[in-house]
Amino acid sequence: MTSRFLSLCKTPSRWPTTWRLTVLLAVSFVLVVCFEYANLPAALLLGPMITAIILATSGAGMTLPKPMFLMAQGILGMMIANSLPLTVFAKISMEWPLFLIGTVSTIVASSFLGWLLSRSGLLPGTTAIWGSSPGAASAMTIMSESYGADMRLVAFMQYLRVACCAIAATIVAAVFHVDGVSAEPIDWLGVSSWSGFAITLAVILVASIVGVKLRLPSGPLLLSLAVGLVIKFSGILPIILPHWCLAISFAMLGWGIGFRFTRQVLQHAWHVFPHVLAAILALIAINACLAMLLITFADIDPLTAFLATSPGGADSVAIIAASTNADVSFVMAMQVARFLLVLIAGPMLARWLSTNKTA
Repeated sequence: MTSRFLSLCKTPSRWPTTWRLTVLLAVSFVLVVCFEYANLPAALLLGPMITAIILATSGAGMTLPKPMFLMAQGILGMMIANSLPLTVFAKISMEWPLFLIGTVSTIVASSFLGWLLSRSGLLPGTTAIWGSSPGAASAMTIMSESYGADMRLVAFMQYLRVACCAIAATIVAAVFHVDGVSAEPIDWLGVSSWSGFAITLAVILVASIVGVKLRLPSGPLLLSLAVGLVIKFSGILPIILPHWCLAISFAMLGWGIGFRFTRQVLQHAWHVFPHVLAAILALIAINACLAMLLITFADIDPLTAFLATSPGGADSVAIIAASTNADVSFVMAMQVARFLLVLIAGPMLARWLSTNKTA
């Protein structure tokens, strides 16, 4: 069956659009289910992205309509805003020196490693720097294209780091005798309020259109995120984004990224893989040292310290933290603080580092 599938991929002229769509949806669904069952992070995006890469590099790729891709970016921005706990800024303000040191140290380390990769000439433009950014992988990937990076290679670097960090966090949890990691069951089909959902989509649509009209870099994502933060912390409206809507949006983002891949890009990703993996492992080691400093000088328990400083995979880190005796509020506050700092300073830092990479 596998050989038959591969033979079909090699003869794209025989593939009608209907068959391509069928394979795209079916394989994406199967991969998402498998990844979710294996508790892999970002399964909703990685499954569709891998499927699209397979089709694109086999000559059976398609073009995702740009409005759908931009709307998916807007939904991602609103989702990020809605996922921030209301108490996060209060937690950060109470212990701001600790959060400042923790977040800045991680960003400096990742930026330095990204700068080294950039100087090597293995990756084009600002790709190495954006790919090394320790923020939300999906947001960093989408934003990178507006700042001269190769989105495909940034996605490769970001999600490789997410996978490595998730594995490292799971190992640490096992070392500290955590029996299992489980997430609460998700109601995939439910909608708490159809009117609230309609209003949320309307707000995202307007923000996305305005972001495009203003020609802001990653406008739909950033403007929807900004509007979402105002709505979230003012409480003027409920943000309703059902899980099925998020799943569709992540699939759109995954397909939009995956269909841009070519055989040459995959070959290049394989060529730089050892260097990228070495940089990721070095970053994890540096953050482990930072965790040791938190344990020694801030009296933070080891599991909380490691999860808080983990440079990627915030969703998997949140699940592990919630399933253990770790300080969940501290872990998520540190993750959120770092993401917001990268979001604000990332573009300027990437531009500056890429300008000075030959210095």
